[in-house]
Amino acid sequence: MRPAAPDEVLTPGLPGDPAGHRGPASRGVTPERSFERIDDVQSLQAHLQCAIELEHATLPPYLCALYSLDRDRNPVAFEVLLSVFVEEMLHITLAANVLNAVGGRPQIDVPRMLPGHPRPLPHGDPSFRVSLLPFGPDALRQLARLERPAAIGAPPEGDRYETIGQFYAAIRHGLAAVCETVGERTLFCGDPTRQVTDAFSYGGSGRIIVVDGLASALAALDEIVEQGEGASPAEVWDHDRDMFHPDRDEVAHYYRIHELVAGRRYRRGDTPASGPTGEPITVDWAGVRPMRPDQRVEHLPSGSPIRVAQEAFNTGYGALLARLEQALNGRPEGLDAAVGAMYRLKTRAEALMRMPIGDGPETAGPTFEWVPRHRRA
Repeated sequence: MRPAAPDEVLTPGLPGDPAGHRGPASRGVTPERSFERIDDVQSLQAHLQCAIELEHATLPPYLCALYSLDRDRNPVAFEVLLSVFVEEMLHITLAANVLNAVGGRPQIDVPRMLPGHPRPLPHGDPSFRVSLLPFGPDALRQLARLERPAAIGAPPEGDRYETIGQFYAAIRHGLAAVCETVGERTLFCGDPTRQVTDAFSYGGSGRIIVVDGLASALAALDEIVEQGEGASPAEVWDHDRDMFHPDRDEVAHYYRIHELVAGRRYRRGDTPASGPTGEPITVDWAGVRPMRPDQRVEHLPSGSPIRVAQEAFNTGYGALLARLEQALNGRPEGLDAAVGAMYRLKTRAEALMRMPIGDGPETAGPTFEWVPRHRRA
């Protein structure tokens, strides 16, 4: 099948498409009020744990799109996806710092992190399900939906949220309200040694924020939202410097995806309404490994080469989650090892994408499925 060109990509939710910003009335779903309310320390901790799970849920789709790229044929797309992935790791760290500061304990190595794909976002709008896709129009459309900014005036949503920004707005309001109720000193009772600091050699844009009170907690949440959807509804910029090109201002995740779709970079003066008008960029839509979407190990016979390779990837990813959980629960010095393990999994994923599956051109790929700890020997 001929790959779609950029102007053939349907882009609901990308700039210029008001249909991408649905109002709450369009969902027709009654929220679970017990989770949505953020009116005490326990509900605040539950929502911050959900934030960690939400940020992690973006990693498998970004990694599948990234691993499927031929870097030599798509250097710009490779840089874009890698830069977003690194910043999503930062977002997990920031959410964990906030949770630790209010006396919680981040959970990373748990089955609900990897429920199988396609999957809904944790406590998100159930009509949107995330798939594992190779790079291409469908993957970009999905990533744009993940990163889509909230519509102007959209209300905070602590459950069944339509955009990630609305979910963080609910946490932001809840954090301030609980702090006012119980007092800042009482709320921010966490052990400061559990904080990840800038001693960790984070290599992306943005900054690690040590959380020790309300102001720093709100700053950490703002960093997450600004990197995803921009510093304000009228801006495409996130106020950081480009990870690969420090001489350039950086656009938010959503607009980085749109640059790939439009085939142009944003430049100063551009807005969400104008779209990118800067220098052209090239995307080779055929320079992609044709990974079959949403695979499961159960789809293949036990002991078959592809299934063995997929199980090995999943075991390695489970070990990575264990390292990450330890790092975010009082052993921040282990974060370098966790990130290094993430990069090493790239070799296993790319090996899978060289293995034909079925009679057509499609290949195998990682399945990102949970492996119990006792089976990771």
